[in-house]
Parts: sequence; structure tokens; C-alpha cells
Amino acid sequence: MNGKGKYFLAAAGLLFLALIFWYFSAILAYIGIAVVLSFIGRPLVDFLNKATIKGRKIPLSVSAGLTLALLWFLMVVFFRTFIPMIVEEAQQLSNIDVQSAVHSLDEPIRNIEAFVSKYSTDGGDFKIQALITENLSSVLKFSDISSIFGSLAGTVGGLFIALFSISFITFFFLKDSSLFIDSLVLFVPENKEEGVRHVLDSIKNLLMRYFVGLFFEVILVGTMVTVGLTIVGMDFSHAVVIGLFAGLINVIPYIGPIIGTMFGLIIGIATNLGADFYAEVVPLLGYTALVFLIVQLIDNILFQPLIYSNSVNAHPLEIFLVILFAGSMAGILGMMLAIPAYTIFRVIAKEFFNKYRFVRKLTEKI
Repeated sequence: MNGKGKYFLAAAGLLFLALIFWYFSAILAYIGIAVVLSFIGRPLVDFLNKATIKGRKIPLSVSAGLTLALLWFLMVVFFRTFIPMIVEEAQQLSNIDVQSAVHSLDEPIRNIEAFVSKYSTDGGDFKIQALITENLSSVLKFSDISSIFGSLAGTVGGLFIALFSISFITFFFLKDSSLFIDSLVLFVPENKEEGVRHVLDSIKNLLMRYFVGLFFEVILVGTMVTVGLTIVGMDFSHAVVIGLFAGLINVIPYIGPIIGTMFGLIIGIATNLGADFYAEVVPLLGYTALVFLIVQLIDNILFQPLIYSNSVNAHPLEIFLVILFAGSMAGILGMMLAIPAYTIFRVIAKEFFNKYRFVRKLTEKI
């Protein structure tokens, strides 16, 4: 077969694989979620495997089952605790009279307009009251919250299938840590199996450390924001919702903390519209911003170097540039997937392209 025929077959094979992935995207998503859950639960499984009861080791099936049960227990407790609080917060925000709220901020709004108009280059009047009213209405529009949960109720059947499938797959990934790798190497030639298996083992170890670290970072950031906002005087119910959002959105590198801070400030204003703006609201906003600043300093100094640098063995500047490029190409989703994808790329390059000096330098720490 000539060279053109080989290229044609390769292109056809890639197209066929892409179609298969697209058609079975839901199943692949189940497998991907199961892999992440197995990464998070693997340290507990390893701990249970080393433990003994009356001189007998705990069977692998029992260790995997206990770990899976604990993971789902934590998720159920999480949703059982926080979903009602989020719904209540949304309902409170939806009941706010935006017109009255903006009217209560009339004095600071006039001061801002006067300041901007004074230093404006075109000399025209700057009116932000209508802009604030429009945007605040869109932010606080939670009146359809019941319809949202009503539509979710219609997907219970599909959700049950998804949860069962993910649980079933996760159990076997927890029971046999090499099962996923053994399944993948079936698709490679025998003469490449050893190299591919080594690559997959390295990827698994690095990503396991990354996802476990990310899991704890979400919990710690959310907890610190909640405690900090409660200390500075914000109601606990509001502080918990803000902390939960801040912890989850923090997984988006660099942009996530900014979004979390803006969300906290908006909730701080929206839930204190009846208070004196300068005497009460402005200090609360200042303390809120200070809480987020302190949490981010702790996160940047302690948590992120451990997760983004040490867990994947890459320089912080290297990670920053990768996230920057990924964000420019694929937006927020690209930023979230940048580090796992870059980790996979580096491990593959080290195994198969290590003869190049650039690759050796890039992968010398893994």
C-alpha cells in the first residue's frame, strides 16, 4: 500500500473513532466521572487494604464498597444540606423590589455619576441608575426556580441510570486500580504495550494527586470564605452560599476567584439594601473583599503550589502560561482542563519523544 493509502486509512480511522466517541459520549462521560471518583477514593482504598482486623486483611471488594459508599454519603449530605439553603437564598433574592433597592442607593449613585461626569472627556452626563436597575433585575431573577426544579424532576429516570452506571464503574475501578489501564492497552499493538502502560501509570499517579488536591482545595476555600464572612458580620445562611460558590468556582484558575469575589459583593449589597449605605453596607463590602483577599493569599501560598505545581511537577510560570493559552483557545472550559491535558501531554512526550532536548527539559521533573 502506498503512502497516500496509509494516510487515507489513518484519516478514516480517526474519523470513525470521532463518530464513535460522539455517539457514545454519555457513556464516555460516565467512565470519565468514574475515573475521577476512583482517583479521589484511591487513597482510602489503599489505607483500608493495609489495615487488618484480627490479623486478616480487608478484602478488596469490601474496601472498594466502603469507599464508594462513603463518597456517595458525602455527596448526599452535601446536597441535602446545601440545596435547600441555595433555594431559600434564591427565593429571598427574587423577592427583592429592584426599583426600591436602586432608590435606596440614590445618594451613592448620584455621587458616582457626578464624579464620572466631572472627569469625563466628552463632558456629557453619566447615568447609571437605569443600567443598575436592568442588570440587578437580571441577576436577582430567580422567580423561575420552581420550574427549574420541576424540569429536573422529569429527568429522574435518566439521572438514576447515570448514578447507577457511574457507581458500578467506579466500584470496579476502585477494586482494581489497573482495570482502566488494562482496558486501554487492548487498543495498542503488542510491541508498544510496555511503553503505553508506563505512560498510563505515570498519568494515573499524577492526575490522582491533582484531583485529590483539587477536592480538598474546594472544601478548604469554601470553608474559609464561609467562616471569614460569618466573622465579619454576614448572616451565616448567606455566608454558606457564597462560600460554596466561591469554593466551586475556584477550580477555574485565576478567573474563578474574581468571579467568586464579585458574587460575594453582589450578595452583600442585595441582602443589605435597607441598611445605611455608608455606615453599614460600605464597611461590610470592605470586610467581604478583605476576607476574599486573605483566602486567596492562603490559597496561592499554600494550596495552589501543592496542587498545581507539586502534584503535576511543573513550574508555576509554566502552569500559568499553559492556562493562559488554553483559555484563549477554549475559554473557561479550556482553563479547567488545561492542567490535566498538559499533564497527559508531558508524560506522552517524555516516553516517546525524549530524544529531543526541549522535551527532556520540559519533562525532567516527572
